[in-house]
Amino acid sequence: MSGNEAIEAAAFRRLVKHLQDNTDVQNIDLMELAGFCRNCLSKWYAEEAGEAGIDISKDEARRLVYGMDYEDWKAKYQTPR
Repeated sequence: MSGNEAIEAAAFRRLVKHLQDNTDVQNIDLMELAGFCRNCLSKWYAEEAGEAGIDISKDEARRLVYGMDYEDWKAKYQTPR
């Protein structure tokens, strides 16, 4: 891994940790303000893994981004709109 890739990987881990720590920020709010949400990030992760020849399911990618099963996160943190 090059120096730039190591920095990018560290920034990605920091972003994921930030999203996990800030559960009050709803996905819909992220989508409206930033144009992406936790689900987008997990989808991109799974797609990039596939490009690298690594098979990872949507649920596995979501678990990585959410820090728990997606359904558990929704039940615990998602607020009604």
